[in-house]
Amino acid sequence: MGYAHASTPGPAQEGAWRFTAPAAASSVPRLRHAVRDLLGRQPVRVPEDVLQGALLILSELVTNAVQHAALLSPEIGVEVSLGGGWLRVAVEDSHPYRPKALEAEPFREDTGGRGLLLVKALTGEAGGVCDVEQTSAGGKIIWAALPIG
Repeated sequence: MGYAHASTPGPAQEGAWRFTAPAAASSVPRLRHAVRDLLGRQPVRVPEDVLQGALLILSELVTNAVQHAALLSPEIGVEVSLGGGWLRVAVEDSHPYRPKALEAEPFREDTGGRGLLLVKALTGEAGGVCDVEQTSAGGKIIWAALPIG
């Protein structure tokens, strides 16, 4: 797993960090622990409930990438950023499929996407936002931002 401190755009409590890992089940706990440790070392303290929610969201997003994108995306990227009173976690893969579970009204009879429905619910309960964006290379980034203040 790679780690790079991408930037520190403002005061000491702001920054963005990027991790890369193989699209394998073993990456889920490794990335979760790495992000928890990273956030624990920052000058700004993320409230415990927000931290636990963000780690659960991260686990769901990485699991989703591992289960559904590994064939086209042997490596996934995770970005964590703190700034402006928000904690943002994002998972990037090379698969072009845009999951329907994050749409405004996902299909109720669809049996897939339950992890992303959980992400949407957790994010909404925390007063945050989540979405999926296409990358210029044809993949996607699924992200969630939670308020920390």
